[in-house]
Amino acid sequence: MKANVNKDACIGCGACAAVCDKVFEIGDEGFATVKVEEVPEEEKENATAAMEGCPTSAISVE
Repeated sequence: MKANVNKDACIGCGACAAVCDKVFEIGDEGFATVKVEEVPEEEKENATAAMEGCPTSAISVE
């Protein structure tokens, strides 16, 4: 499973990093970034929750 952040849609609210800090972080520019290439098995549920909780639907997980 891979996670992606659409930088054009991200508003940098930090909800994703709060829910799944092993996968997402707020970068130097103030927007979410993905920290890992592959979402660890134990973080898949949290990554999906981060996607579902994103207020701008900027996150996708596949």
